[in-house]
Amino acid sequence: MTMPKSFAALFTAAAVTVAAVAIATALAWPEAAAQGKGSVTSTVAPDLAGGGSWINSEPLSLPKLRGKVVLVEFWTYSCINCLRVLPHVSQWHQRYAAQGLVVIGVHTPEYGYERVGANVRAAVKRLGIGYPVVQDNGFRIWNAYGNRYWPALYLIDRQGRIVYRHFGEGDYAVTEAAIREQLARPSAASAPRVTIASAVR
Repeated sequence: MTMPKSFAALFTAAAVTVAAVAIATALAWPEAAAQGKGSVTSTVAPDLAGGGSWINSEPLSLPKLRGKVVLVEFWTYSCINCLRVLPHVSQWHQRYAAQGLVVIGVHTPEYGYERVGANVRAAVKRLGIGYPVVQDNGFRIWNAYGNRYWPALYLIDRQGRIVYRHFGEGDYAVTEAAIREQLARPSAASAPRVTIASAVR
């Protein structure tokens, strides 16, 4: 059976487009995967302004945390990959808070029900998260960081620069080593004292 010339031309154009997209995706994927392997960026970290309600803490800002090492974690409570990373993040919070590490969870929702404050607070309590969490329903913090993944970790040094990032699960030993390395470096100035409540609000 012979197809009409117009249909044949349309079919050929569609096939070429699909092939081009496939090639572009294949070329981009190694780069995206590589970016998730603890890439060092050394760029000034955007502040956490523009987020919504805070849980476990009063609102925090990075300028006031200068002198501290900060780990920013983008997550959402129904993301299975996020849930697998959470125990490691909680362990780092417990292990290194006394040495100057501040962990901040940025809860950026994927689904509508994840925007509900009561649901997020219940999840934080259920999961035993003791570090500060800010609701980022408007994706303002997410966009400020240019983030595209759940979960994502951004490590910020004492001078407020992003020095390490990791997307997805795994490489926990590498991430912890990066945290320890930054904590071992002296602060350029004495860090301000930050009081963080342990109870979920």
